[in-house]
Amino acid sequence: MSLQVLWSLFLAHPAGALNSLALFFALAGAWLCLMTRMREQRGMARVLAQGGLDEIEVDERTQRINRFFYRFGTLSLGVALLLSWFSTQL
Repeated sequence: MSLQVLWSLFLAHPAGALNSLALFFALAGAWLCLMTRMREQRGMARVLAQGGLDEIEVDERTQRINRFFYRFGTLSLGVALLLSWFSTQL
């Protein structure tokens, strides 16, 4: 598909195009939050399997990267919500 065809499709149906973009951002944000949660759970399971019941500590770097991924996923979900809301106003 050429860029001109995509642009004419957007001009013909702007609400549908924005909803499609909102759906993309919502799926990406939800996937990122879910995978970060699974990563945390696997890390905890690995620590518990190694017998580290007394010392369940996650290093600062891991906590920072998890917070970043959660914030980025939440921001992505917020952008999806705003795009979806804006598309209803068209």
